[in-house]
Amino acid sequence: MGRLKIFISSVQNEFAKERAELASYFRQDPLLGSFFEPFIFEEVPANTHSPGKVYLAEVKESDIYIGLLGNSYGFEDEMGVSPTEREYDQAKAEHLPRWIFIKDMVGADRHPNELALIRKIEQDVSRKKFSTIDSLKKEVYRSAVLFLKQIGKIESRDFDDSLHPTANTESLDKAKLREFIILAKGKRNFPLKETASIEQVLKHLRMTRDGKLVNSALLAFAPDPQLFFPSATIKCANFHGIQVQKPIPDYKEFGGTVFEVADEAVNFVLSKISLSTGTREKSNQVETIYEIPRAVIAEGIINAVAHRDYNSKGSIQVSVFKNRVEISNPGTLPPELDISDLKEPHSSYPHNPLLAGCMFLTGEIERFGTGTLEMYNLIKERGLKPPLISLDEGFKLTIWRPSAETVHDTIHDTIHDTEHDASLIFTEIAELTHRLVLVIHGEMSRTQLMEILELKNRSHFSISYLEPALKEELIEMTLPGKSKSKNQKYRLTPKGKVLKENLEGKK
Repeated sequence: MGRLKIFISSVQNEFAKERAELASYFRQDPLLGSFFEPFIFEEVPANTHSPGKVYLAEVKESDIYIGLLGNSYGFEDEMGVSPTEREYDQAKAEHLPRWIFIKDMVGADRHPNELALIRKIEQDVSRKKFSTIDSLKKEVYRSAVLFLKQIGKIESRDFDDSLHPTANTESLDKAKLREFIILAKGKRNFPLKETASIEQVLKHLRMTRDGKLVNSALLAFAPDPQLFFPSATIKCANFHGIQVQKPIPDYKEFGGTVFEVADEAVNFVLSKISLSTGTREKSNQVETIYEIPRAVIAEGIINAVAHRDYNSKGSIQVSVFKNRVEISNPGTLPPELDISDLKEPHSSYPHNPLLAGCMFLTGEIERFGTGTLEMYNLIKERGLKPPLISLDEGFKLTIWRPSAETVHDTIHDTIHDTEHDASLIFTEIAELTHRLVLVIHGEMSRTQLMEILELKNRSHFSISYLEPALKEELIEMTLPGKSKSKNQKYRLTPKGKVLKENLEGKK
């Protein structure tokens, strides 16, 4: 296979120097020159054909498109479209990898059409900013090397498949490995037994090589992965309005394995959004519905955990606002995909294949390449506004909450509309215990209650729901003193029944 042809596109006058510098850079750099051949306008010999047609033909024959965007939109044809936009559209139609670099125009006004073009491109692919030719070369080099790694032209291993220099099997938590085997066996018929050795399990998961651990083993099974990777956390914040404002009403940073941080972040969001309860007209089990489907929240957060860039020092951030939930991670889409692909069936290109494989085995990821499509479908079925994906400075998913006019009969509204009772302090924990009180009917087991509330983390359920409700004497055990009994169930106390009647009466 010969060298890959790169089409460098921009407004001719604005970036003439940058185009020439990039072309020279590709040809003179030992690595880039071995794999790429650049094309720029200035090197086209004179001929009788229309320049626009010549350039579009060159785009069709190229393997990669580079777009430089700045202040000027350029010459507009009879349809009001510039050559640069025509070339971008052609590259998109040819499904070429598109590397977009936008000059930081501090203090300058971009042409309105150039702004519109930038917004259009941002809906499809990620882009990087540059301020000088040197910074442009640096970003182009990074994109080129990443591309060569992804197509297998230069040897590289993903972060999760790279060996950790100091860790060994003693760095792992055997109990977490056993718990993983149980979950994976139940979800995906995992072939190994609970009695399998750590070495056998890691070998099966491809998490050990030459007697050493790869990074994914630590992220999935270490007692404290943040000792090795401090930024592998999720920072969660709740805001009462629609903008970031200090002081932040509630902020938490969750650490732990990839499974634990995902669970904690999902539970954080669920505790902040509204939960409605139905009636028992058709069955004794009360129906509960979160204003945003749990599966949508979980998909967004698990995607962030599985596909983030773990080389980055940034953490995943989850922000709950009055009108939306934002999930941001230091990562981007692979070059094979753009934003529009996520709304259709598509192949999976995980940034961290071993981690994604682990999360698939435990059921956190249902089927590769279908998660975002199912998320879009669930949101559409619920009648919510379509989610927004932004590739500006990483990957950000915005999930819109229902408008205030459409959120009715929720526990959140009930609690905040209820006058403060002297015997109860309306804290976050109190709000969660009220949710528990509302769903209890008769005697119910821990498993039944967690299923109704769509919770998966037993520890979180105990700490945030059961224990506070028991302490406030809102619920009681059917087998007092035997909290770990498999026959243990929970029921409302007289005090809990009064609270439930009051809450239901406010709905």
